[in-house]
Parts: sequence; structure tokens; C-alpha cells
Amino acid sequence: MRIALFVTCLADALFPAAAIATVRLLERLGHQVVFPDRQTCCGQMHVNTGYQREAVTLVRHHVEVFEAAGCDAIVAPSGSCVGSVRHQHPMVARRAGDEALAVRAEAVAARTYELCELLVDVLGVTDVGAHYPHTVTYHPTCHSLRMVRVGDKPLQLLRQVSGLTLVELPMAETCCGFGGTFAIKNADTSAAMLDDKMAAIAQTGAQVCTAGDASCLMHIGGGLSRAGSPVRTVHLAEILAST
Repeated sequence: MRIALFVTCLADALFPAAAIATVRLLERLGHQVVFPDRQTCCGQMHVNTGYQREAVTLVRHHVEVFEAAGCDAIVAPSGSCVGSVRHQHPMVARRAGDEALAVRAEAVAARTYELCELLVDVLGVTDVGAHYPHTVTYHPTCHSLRMVRVGDKPLQLLRQVSGLTLVELPMAETCCGFGGTFAIKNADTSAAMLDDKMAAIAQTGAQVCTAGDASCLMHIGGGLSRAGSPVRTVHLAEILAST
């Protein structure tokens, strides 16, 4: 299968290891991964902060870039950004009065998958041949859980990783408190939510906390680091790409 990598802003600017791991994993499984180098921000940040009119140009650009890629599927190591492409892009186009763009955006969205979705639902794989000898707990991020609805697909994949001991995270579905600008606008509430998440992680005794969104891992990892915790945060793609 020919797959286009939708790298996302955070992976591109701050956490490239997640994007590199995504490519390494898919190529190991025998697929061709291409990187459309004209891609930019998908516009989620603009939409979430109320700048929908300004987001139209970004939506149009995203659609044009991934239409031109001519791939069977589009993958991103981020439930948040995939959720934006699926749920926000057509809405933004329609509210701007551009029905043609909305229809094109829906077509691109229909081929856009979060990594675990692509592996389990499209490629039919749960054992990716990974080896990761650590005790791991999984945090299901809000967008992957509630917008993209990845369900237990990440857990299916983690259970098949040799050497990995998977431990359940108490109150796993509770938000970590990041929420993009929520963490800035509501800093005290965000910090309290993060404290609860870190306490839950500590209960597991895990060495590693993993998730499918770099944004949430950044938030959790920052808190753990400041607290002097030995627990590391590692993107799920990096675990699945390990051998």
C-alpha cells in the first residue's frame, strides 16, 4: 500500500521521533510511505481558538496537498490531528460557504487514519513484530478516544509486543488536562487534572507511559519530569517500531 505521512506540527517541530518511527514501522511491514513536503498545519489550532475564517486557507491547502499525493491512505501519529481533519475540515469549509471544498475535504478525511486505526482496521495487523522489554501503561487521549474512536486498538497492538508488560491505568479515560489552549487559559484546573493523571500513573508501577498524541505526552512528561518521577513518556509509534 502507498501511504502518505501527515506528520503534524508537533511531530515536525518538537517530537520527530514519533514521525520517524511511524515511517520505519510501516516500511518494515512492507508499505511505501511518502512525505508530501508542502504540507503545513492542518488548522486545528486556529479552529479551536475561534479563528475559523483564517483556517479556511489551511484546510484548502491540506486538501490540495493530500489529493496531489495520490495515495491509498493517509496516516498521522496523532488522534488529535486526525480528529480535526475528519470533524473540523468539512465544517470549516461549509461555514465559509464553500461546499465544493467541503466535499473534497470529506474525501481526504475518509482516507485519513490515526496510526492504530490504519494498522488494525485497514492493514489487518495487531502483531507488528515489535520488541520492547519494559513495563508500560497506556493513556487514551481524549481526541483519539472520543473523536476518532480508536477504542482498544492501541491495547491490541501493545499486547502483542514481545517483552512488554502492559499494566492498566486507573481512571484511564480521564483527561490529562492538556487540551491545547485549555492548559494556558485554565492553568490551575489543568495542573490539578495533571496531578490526578500522574498519581494514577504512579499507582501502576510502570516504567513508561505511552499514548498516541505527542501533545498529551508533552504535558504528562513535563509534569513527571518536574516531579522528579523516573517514569518516561514514549509515543506509541516508537514502541511499535522497536525491535
